[in-house]
Amino acid sequence: MDQPDDHFRYIHSSSLHERVQIKVGTLEGKKRQPDYEKLLEDPILRFSGLYSEEHPSFQVRLQVFNQGRPYCLPVTSSYKAFGKRWSWNEWVTLPLQFSDLPRSAMLVLSILDCSGAGQTTVIGGTSISVFGKDGMFRQGMYDLRVWLGVEGDGGFPSKTPGKGKESSKSQMQRLGKLAKKHRNGQVQKVDWLDRLTFREIEVINEREKRMSDYMFLMIEFPAIVVDDTYNYAVVYFEPEGDVKYKLPAKPKLVSVPDSEIQMENLVERKHHRLARSERSGISDRDAKPTASIRDQLHTIVYRYPSTYVLSSEEQDMVWKFRFYLSSHKKALTKFLKCINWKLEDEVTQALWMLANWAPMDVEDALELLSPTFTHPQVRKYAVSRLAQAPDEDLLLYLLQLVQALKYEDPRHINHLHGCIFPDRDVVRSMPDDSCSQLDQSSLSDLSATSSGLHASVIPANQRAASFLAAIKADKSLSPGSAGGSGGSVIAAGPSVPGTPGGSSLPCDSNSNALMLADGISFGSVPANLCTFLIQRACTNATLANYFYWYLSIEVEETESVRKQDERAHHMYEMVLNMFQKVLENGNFELRGIYYHLKKQRRFIDELVKLVKLVAKEPGNRNKKTEKFQKLLAEQDSFKVNFTNFEPIPFPLDPEIYITKIVPMRTTLFKSALMPAKLTFVTNIAQHEYVAIFKHGDDLRQDQLILQMITLMDKLLRRENLDLKLTPYKVLATSPKHGFLQYIDSCTVAEVLAREGNIHNFFRKHHPCDNGPYGISSEVMDTYIKSCAGYCVITYLLGVGDRHLDNLLLTTNGKLFHIDFGYILGRDPKPMPPPMKLSKEMVEAMGGISSEHHHEFRKQCYTAYLHLRRHANVMLNLFSLMVDATVPDIALEPDKAVKKVEENLQLGLTDEEAVQHLQSLLDVSITAVMPALVEQIHRFTQYWRK
Repeated sequence: MDQPDDHFRYIHSSSLHERVQIKVGTLEGKKRQPDYEKLLEDPILRFSGLYSEEHPSFQVRLQVFNQGRPYCLPVTSSYKAFGKRWSWNEWVTLPLQFSDLPRSAMLVLSILDCSGAGQTTVIGGTSISVFGKDGMFRQGMYDLRVWLGVEGDGGFPSKTPGKGKESSKSQMQRLGKLAKKHRNGQVQKVDWLDRLTFREIEVINEREKRMSDYMFLMIEFPAIVVDDTYNYAVVYFEPEGDVKYKLPAKPKLVSVPDSEIQMENLVERKHHRLARSERSGISDRDAKPTASIRDQLHTIVYRYPSTYVLSSEEQDMVWKFRFYLSSHKKALTKFLKCINWKLEDEVTQALWMLANWAPMDVEDALELLSPTFTHPQVRKYAVSRLAQAPDEDLLLYLLQLVQALKYEDPRHINHLHGCIFPDRDVVRSMPDDSCSQLDQSSLSDLSATSSGLHASVIPANQRAASFLAAIKADKSLSPGSAGGSGGSVIAAGPSVPGTPGGSSLPCDSNSNALMLADGISFGSVPANLCTFLIQRACTNATLANYFYWYLSIEVEETESVRKQDERAHHMYEMVLNMFQKVLENGNFELRGIYYHLKKQRRFIDELVKLVKLVAKEPGNRNKKTEKFQKLLAEQDSFKVNFTNFEPIPFPLDPEIYITKIVPMRTTLFKSALMPAKLTFVTNIAQHEYVAIFKHGDDLRQDQLILQMITLMDKLLRRENLDLKLTPYKVLATSPKHGFLQYIDSCTVAEVLAREGNIHNFFRKHHPCDNGPYGISSEVMDTYIKSCAGYCVITYLLGVGDRHLDNLLLTTNGKLFHIDFGYILGRDPKPMPPPMKLSKEMVEAMGGISSEHHHEFRKQCYTAYLHLRRHANVMLNLFSLMVDATVPDIALEPDKAVKKVEENLQLGLTDEEAVQHLQSLLDVSITAVMPALVEQIHRFTQYWRK
């Protein structure tokens, strides 16, 4: 036990000719929420650390001020990449000696972030006097409050004090003063008690920092030790202190250019080339990971989402154990992300590994069609995997596959278009000789029956017929046919060291076509995504229907969008022309599809004319409805007789053939755009199909969300979980109009207004004396499951603007959502809850403590865990939509995928994910603001009526 030391040992500052050092420790606390208005004004800010969800590489700038003026040049901490916290732990040497320090010296610290070339953004700043109130140089550690958004101020008094008056009352500051007394020897030292005490002080400090709304920067002033024995205090002393010195008002600052900034690191490049050289293949082939490395590889392959960017160390690890990973189909995309596609030797080895890798699943192959992967052989491999998908699955991905055409090599599509339409003006981006060698596989598909003839001298209809002949002969078009899951693409090229036998790769001697492992040539696999989609659309009328309308809406894009991406618009025009030409010159069935598509186009064009006439009609909704019915009944007013026309497949659901519209059952909805409810008579006896035609609105966002709901419903059903969802159909036929399937239902607001509560509504339609609350148990089960399903799905997709007028109920208990005008976290209402779960909805379950509510939560947890396991397919589909003209995605394309990934919480274990969802449910049920907003919405709707 050390006795208190009564001696005061000191040294004058004027006698100490050593450089001043300050240790920059850690930065802790809550970062300010990003300002999206500034982000809209300056989009480059999205790359700054302020808008990052991780811990970006901040730097700390230190400078000494005197009387509000800089006293020395600023010094910045070294660059450091951070993990889970900001921790520099760096002693920074200031360009000042202790003897140079004035009595009023102020240490100013500013936290900076890079926001572009030669630009920095200030995260926050703080300041502290170098000498204490007694004139002694400060020693030990200090937690300084950071003032966010401003630089540190060196004025007197400072506007950014690290030790404010209000903070002096906190427990953290009080304990800091006691620790200072202990350090100065004013408190008796007891080793075992000191260790316990300082550990508890750290815990208290950490707790106060977490509870505070501020950020804190920890710095440390150096201790002065003489003869390795005692700590000495530095007391300010100035010989001849009465003498005045004149300092220049504007000190000269010299900028020293760094010629190596933003240049490639030669050492890293050399390491990369040595690690990826062909010689490494011999040793890597037999490399087996240790247990710890195997765990890291498992995390990379199965835990990291498709959006995760691998570090250089992780890339080297995946490359080194590529032969070991080749039996794991999920690891293929991670391996391909490790490749430098500019190095020819590395690409050769990568393509060989691609050929011998375990065939990946179809949903994982979607990632290979993203703009990240541009190598033609990789994209060709992705198409070969998609060829194994049944038409039912391909329909789920078709919307994104059409968007993925933007990332195809435009030269391929230009060349294919030039083969079918040689007389049309096609913009070519390369000479004809290179173009003829560009896409041998595609040309073999297009002119399989005309070998030996140059494409430019074959009539257009004969070339289209040749394309069709290739389609008929192509066995890969049948889902699950030979050459699919069992084979893998092998790139033609030299032998790869480390491969079995070192033999050269199999290749057809008569062409450059690639070969499959089972001997089937690559001619049987579609050469690119464009060819594949046209081929598969020609084998299925439903696929052809949606493929046509997805292409049409891209071709009919508004003028402003066309100017933004003229290349994509031109590409879609070419693909649509080729598809129509193939159908027009095909066999009887294909010509029938072409004929029906023309009839659909004519029908919709005339329907749009009718709707525009009704919109110009003066009067209220009832008068417009009468005008609508009258125009429908007139047979000679339009080119289409709406009361009796030739059966055509309905664009919204092509398996249904419609023959007429029932005029007297047509109504207009109460909304600004007044969408029309149309009742169609089908070719099936006594069967009607009701749909909504909406003009004046872009339905592509609703179309995307309903596609995702349909996908999630199928994924959950595969897990034997039927949540009674209602994924109604939506088809945008133009940027200004489209169809929605009508589901007979009532809004929850109407149910509450008419029946008082949801129980009365169910009892009215499905009473049961033995059931819960006098309602059929089947109806209650359906209600509980549908509530759970839509709570989880709308949370994952970030659906906003939820109120009781866009929640619908069917008489058999199904609850579902409509009107997806706000997604991915956007919401016009203040403080929206993470899920729409009103008090009335919970009461219909019997209250929070009821068995039905517990079952509801259980279904939510189960659905959330199942969907997290299929996260990659959802992230891949959204990543293919980032350049689509979907309003809420186009607003912040880089945040679209991140928002879904954030809601999936892929970094949590299953147990932690359940706890996370549980807290969200608790917040949603008890939230006060949504209930207030709902009342305001009801009041607004009342006055509108």
